[in-house]
Amino acid sequence: MAGAGNFDELDENNIKRIEKIADRVSLSFNGKPAKPLSYFDNKPTEKYKFLKRFGPEVFMGGLTLAEANPTKHYLLIKRSQGGTALYGAWNPDWTAEKAKAVEKEPKQNLKLYSAHIADIKDNLKQLEKQGKSHRVIGMAWMQGENDAAREVSARTYNQNLKKLIHSYRFEFNIEEMPFIVGQINSRYGNFDGGPDMVRAAMENVANSDENVAIIKTSTDTSWSDFPKHTDNVHYNTEGQKRLGVAFANALMNLQKH
Repeated sequence: MAGAGNFDELDENNIKRIEKIADRVSLSFNGKPAKPLSYFDNKPTEKYKFLKRFGPEVFMGGLTLAEANPTKHYLLIKRSQGGTALYGAWNPDWTAEKAKAVEKEPKQNLKLYSAHIADIKDNLKQLEKQGKSHRVIGMAWMQGENDAAREVSARTYNQNLKKLIHSYRFEFNIEEMPFIVGQINSRYGNFDGGPDMVRAAMENVANSDENVAIIKTSTDTSWSDFPKHTDNVHYNTEGQKRLGVAFANALMNLQKH
C-alpha cells in the first residue's frame, strides 16, 4: 500500500518503542538500501500535508513482531506504487495489453511484481555478503482498490491473487509461505460491483488456503475499525497503526500452524 500516516502524530511512548527496536529492524523501500526502521521524508501535498510519513510496516515488523520476539532481527522489504492494479503492474504474467487495459498511461510500463522480486533478492544477497543467515517468514498484501474500479480486473481478482501468492512461493521455494491479505473497502471507480467482487475474492482465497489469512474491514463509512483520512480511501495515522498490528498478529497466528 502507498498510503501513509503522519509520524509526528504518534505519541511519545510509541516513538520510544520504535527507537528501542530500530537497531534490529530494518526497512528497504522501493529498491532503496535497508535502513533502521523509522519514518520517510514526505513532500507535503494536498493529500498529505505532513513532513514525516509511515505505513503499517512500522507497527507490523517494527513493534508487534519485534517486541514479541526480542531476540530476533527483522528486515522488511516493501514495494508500493499508488494507483496500480494486480491485473496490470503487479501481475506475475505482465503484458503490455493487460497494463494498458487498467493502468493510467504514466504507469503502463511498471512491472511491480518483478521489481519486488528483485528487491527481495538484492536484500537477501546483502545479508549473505555480511555473513548473516535469513529466513523469509511471510508477506503482507494491502492492494486492490484499482482492480475494483474496472470490470476486467475485478472479475479476475480471485484467480490473479491466487497466481500472485503461488508466484511468490515458487520464486523463493517456500510452498507454504504465510500470506496476509488486507481487505479493501473502497467505493470509487466506474464499476459498481467491483469493490464487493474484490472483497469476496480476498475472502475466498483466504478460505481456500490454510496459509493465507485476511484482515477483514468494514464498509461502514465511519471507518471506525481502521480509520481513514478525509479522502475516505487512505488510512490515517491510527488506521496505519491498527493495520500494522493486525498484519503482525495474523502472521504470528499462521506461524503457529
